[in-house]
Amino acid sequence: MARRRFAIELGYAADLHGEDMTKAAVRAVRDAVSRICLCGIVEIFGRGDFSGVYVHADVAVPEPASVDRDAVLAAIPIGEKTLTVTPGGLRAAGIEVPCFGPGVSSIVAACAALTVSIEIGDGETQKEQSGSRAGSCAAGAE
Repeated sequence: MARRRFAIELGYAADLHGEDMTKAAVRAVRDAVSRICLCGIVEIFGRGDFSGVYVHADVAVPEPASVDRDAVLAAIPIGEKTLTVTPGGLRAAGIEVPCFGPGVSSIVAACAALTVSIEIGDGETQKEQSGSRAGSCAAGAE
């Protein structure tokens, strides 16, 4: 069995009034999840469930240490889940709205990349490639 990447999806989100890194990170993961359809796992590989599916989330926020990792992992609906949180994202000047967050005036944004991998068995379709380089592009494609 070999683990192969099946899909990669990006997500972006912010917490506008609370400077809550976890809230921004969870929203970014949900944003990525909302735009990915893994129908090929069922239709191409004939899987009846999501066993052998692995989802890794790379999340970047301004203050990684303040992220509730369990909350972010809970936003991933399937598979065996792993998470890496790194410094990044964005902190921008906002406006203080006391009823939303007294003393808080920054907007924090998070970026997320979800990588879905599957275990490929001997009888399943698989193409060996060296490295992570794809085939040639259509003429004129950038």
